[in-house]
Amino acid sequence: MSSRDQTAAAILASVAMACDGALVGVALAFVAAQTWAKYHRSSAALGKIRRAPSARVADLREILLSSDEESSSSGSPSMSSGDARLVVVRGEVQTRWSPGSKNSGALVSQGSGERAVIVQRTSTCLYSEWRGIFGWSIDLHALFAKTWKEQHSSSLRTVPFVLVDDGYWPHREYVNVTLEGSTHPLPLTTVYHQLLPVQATTYTFIQAMFGHGYPVALLDEEKILPVGKEITAVGLCSWNGGVLEMKSSDDLPCFLSDLSKSEMEADLTLNVNILLWSGIFLGVLSMGILGYAVRRNWRRFKDWRSRRRLRSESSPSEGEEPNDAEEEESGEVPDGALCVICLTRQRRCAFIPCGHRVCCFPCAAAVKRDSSPKCPVCRQDAPNFVRIFDS
Repeated sequence: MSSRDQTAAAILASVAMACDGALVGVALAFVAAQTWAKYHRSSAALGKIRRAPSARVADLREILLSSDEESSSSGSPSMSSGDARLVVVRGEVQTRWSPGSKNSGALVSQGSGERAVIVQRTSTCLYSEWRGIFGWSIDLHALFAKTWKEQHSSSLRTVPFVLVDDGYWPHREYVNVTLEGSTHPLPLTTVYHQLLPVQATTYTFIQAMFGHGYPVALLDEEKILPVGKEITAVGLCSWNGGVLEMKSSDDLPCFLSDLSKSEMEADLTLNVNILLWSGIFLGVLSMGILGYAVRRNWRRFKDWRSRRRLRSESSPSEGEEPNDAEEEESGEVPDGALCVICLTRQRRCAFIPCGHRVCCFPCAAAVKRDSSPKCPVCRQDAPNFVRIFDS
C-alpha cells in the first residue's frame, strides 16, 4: 500500500472512530433503518402474493367477472388501476401471431438460432491490474476510477407476446403481457457466452508499466426468453378492449419468474426473515455504540467542567478574606492537613452531615456547587459545609 493509501486509510479510521465511534453508530443506524424499510416492503409484497389467486389462463375471465360482481353487490367502487386485480398466472410464452402465420413475429437468437420474444446482448470489458515495473501499487483513486468507468454495453430487443395454457396453439384464451414501465428482472436464459481476448497495444503496455488497469478480454453474452418456455406472471390483470392484459406492479419484487407461487412465497419468506433479524441486530448494535459514545462523552464533559471549576477557584476569590490567604500562604502545612482535592491548601471546611474535615474552602465550595455534592471521603451526600477556624 502506498503512502497516500496509508494516509487515506488513517484519516478514514480516525473519522470513523471520532467521538468514541459515534459516526459508526450513526452509519449503522442508517443501515438498520434501510433494512427495516426493505423488511416492511418485502412483508407487504409477501402478503399480497399470498392473497392473490393462482389460476390458469382459461380461468382469468371467471376470476375477473367474480370480482366485478362482488364489488357491484357490495356497492364498493372498482379498483383504481382500470378494474385490475392482482393474480398469479402460470403459462407458456407465445408470440401474438395469426393462426395462418405460426413462424412469424418471433426474434431469432444469433448465438443458438432459437426463436424468442426477448433477446438481450451484453458486452463486458474485463480489466486486469498488477504491480508495475517501478514497484508502484494501485492507489485508492485508481480503484474508484475503475469502478466509475463504463465497462459494459447492453441492448434489449422485445416483441409483443402472450401467455397461454400448455397445449396446442392457437389457443382461444390468452393474456397479453405488457413490459412497459416494468423495471423488474426478466427470467432470461443464457444461450451464448464467449470470452474474446483483447490484443495488446502500445498504450496497454504503458498502462501495465505504471500499474494501472488495462483491458484483457471482452465477454459477449446473449440471453433470451424462448418461445414455449413456461413462466409465472405476478401482476395486475385487467380488461383492455375485450382482451386480458397483464401489467407489472411496482409494489412487488418480481413480475415474470421461473418460480411457481409456492416457491415465490418460500423465497420471500426467507428474505423477510433475513431482513428482520438483520434489522434487529444492526439496530441493537447501533444503539449500543451510540449509547456508549454518549456516556463516554458526557463523562468527559463533566470531568472537563470539574477541572475548569477547580482551576478557576484555585486562586482566592474576590469575597475571600485577606487574612485567610495570608494564613494559608504563611508557614508550612502540618502533615495530614492538606486538602484531599487540590493538595496545596490546608483543610478548613467540614461537610454536613458527615462532619469530615478534608477540604479547603475553594474545593469545598466547588463540591457544594456540583449537581450531586458528595463527601470526597465517605461519598455521603453533603449538601452543605461549615468553615472551621483554629483558635
